[in-house]
Amino acid sequence: MQSKQGKLFIISGPSGVGKGTVIKALLEKIPDLVLSVSVTTRPPRDYEAEGKDYYFTDRTAFSQMQDDGGFLECAEHYGTFYGTPRTFVDNKLEEGKSVLLEIDTEGAFQVKEKMPQSVSVFLAYPSLDELRDRLTKRGSETEASLELRLDKAVKEYGERKRYDYVVVNDVLENTVEQIIEIFKGELKK
Repeated sequence: MQSKQGKLFIISGPSGVGKGTVIKALLEKIPDLVLSVSVTTRPPRDYEAEGKDYYFTDRTAFSQMQDDGGFLECAEHYGTFYGTPRTFVDNKLEEGKSVLLEIDTEGAFQVKEKMPQSVSVFLAYPSLDELRDRLTKRGSETEASLELRLDKAVKEYGERKRYDYVVVNDVLENTVEQIIEIFKGELKK
């Protein structure tokens, strides 16, 4: 007898909205939830570990994976390629595990096209001023990169209606509980 198929969940949102923090809390509270690790062509940062943060590869290997249909979604950002390995996702879903993807809007729409049964959640900011404040407090942005990220955030925010759910990340605990309720409801379907 085959076990129940797992569910694919997508979380997207602009840079600085708190996706990483929300996802970390979700993984702590939902033990059966598995985070898919993306492949990238950028070099690892000092604090990043192979297979935990990303799978790091070169452009040639990435292109070969892409040509072989190895990605559920992939995109280029600022000269760097990112992709979600299809085999990992398919295997976990077949095992009955729920898989979580943290991807941008472009990737989310690629996944929804290939797997319409996936559940997409757009993580929104309370206000553009709040997002600007969060990005500024990170201290990792120049004024030019801050403006680029804010422009991109506004464009991404305009795509939120294409998602199954929109959750405003104002109070972390409330945001996490709201998403857990969405996941529970979707798992019952």
